[in-house]
Amino acid sequence: MKRAALAIAIVATLAAAPLALALGDAEKGEALHKSCLQCHNASQYQAPKAKVKTFKQLQQETAKWADYYHPKFDRLEVANLVAYLNRDFYRLPEQ
Repeated sequence: MKRAALAIAIVATLAAAPLALALGDAEKGEALHKSCLQCHNASQYQAPKAKVKTFKQLQQETAKWADYYHPKFDRLEVANLVAYLNRDFYRLPEQ
């Protein structure tokens, strides 16, 4: 029974994540992005290196790397990064 409740909680959290991530502040995300540049430059956001093709993929890929940093980026910081990356590089429709 506990596993079922945990599974439901995880699914509910993941379902709400795209909405939460869509509400970021691009200005704050730009400041956070400096941490990302310690490992790579911005060329990977542009063709032909860009792997992200949809806004949802941008959210997922950004969230995937959130725990790489210490301390890890929280959900609001991830949302801010997504907003910045989409504003300045990807320009994907937010669906």
